[in-house]
Amino acid sequence: MKAFIVEKIEDKKFESSLKEIDTPKIEKDEVLIKATYSSLNYKDALSSVGNPGVTRVFPHVTGIDVAGVIEQSNSENFKVGQEVLVTGYDLGMNTNGGHSEYVKVPASWVVPKPENITDKEIMTYGTAGLTAALSVNELLNNGIKSGKVLVTGATGGVGSIAVSILSKLGFEVVAISGKEEKIEFLKALGASEVILRKDFDVENKRPMGSEKYDGVIDTVGGNILAEALKVIKYDGVATCCGLTSSFELNTNVFPFILRGVRLIGIDSVECKIEKKIAAWVKIADEFKIDTLDDLTNEITLEEVKEAYEALLAGKAVGRYLVKI
Repeated sequence: MKAFIVEKIEDKKFESSLKEIDTPKIEKDEVLIKATYSSLNYKDALSSVGNPGVTRVFPHVTGIDVAGVIEQSNSENFKVGQEVLVTGYDLGMNTNGGHSEYVKVPASWVVPKPENITDKEIMTYGTAGLTAALSVNELLNNGIKSGKVLVTGATGGVGSIAVSILSKLGFEVVAISGKEEKIEFLKALGASEVILRKDFDVENKRPMGSEKYDGVIDTVGGNILAEALKVIKYDGVATCCGLTSSFELNTNVFPFILRGVRLIGIDSVECKIEKKIAAWVKIADEFKIDTLDDLTNEITLEEVKEAYEALLAGKAVGRYLVKI
């Protein structure tokens, strides 16, 4: 079968390419999925260059999500021909991932495909869409049903889908992006206002700012999240799911103890399968957006390497969909 392989040549030196490898053999409680679509994420790009925080087992197939059809099953929970998807867990990290024609996974990782959504749509959302949906859910579950929401890293995979979902639900969405040329793109997705990163990512010594946002969906971390926390309204909520700006958070307790602000971490990798299933059902229904085509760059396995270079250089916009 064809697969996109990352190989370790020597210490701190890696090479990646599309190759022919053996189709994997499944064992007890495993399934083999004939892949139809996967996607590209920042974590995939890090894996492609041997980042030890993502992948330590080589040679390795990238791809942290996949959709397709059960080809073989050694699980009583899934039958041959069933349409399924997998996101998160160890897929594409130290377990061979979705950038291959066949993917072997534990049955406990597998989600039955919801109704009213195609494989292509599922992987346009992918792990990024699942993360966005989990983030929006936390706002809703914590009382943020309307108002103004700030989305950081808004042209990225998670951010762009979050902007679209929030807009569909009737929120006033303010987007932060470092890409001035993408202001109209973000407004087309539903942002009512776009703030350039250089105007927001400025350290100031004030422990608090004026109240502006009912909620925040942060995808970048660092100083941008720290400054966002200062301007959330009383009883507001911020979610945090990324660190492309920084993994550090230099903040103070005033937003939490004077305004009752809540900061909620979002993990789409190890969260319970029941939570993933519920989120995917919402994605196929009330969270389903009509801007998917605007968000999508569809590529083949042969084009994965070039797309990784764009992701690592910070030049990617929207989602990369990989047709297998």
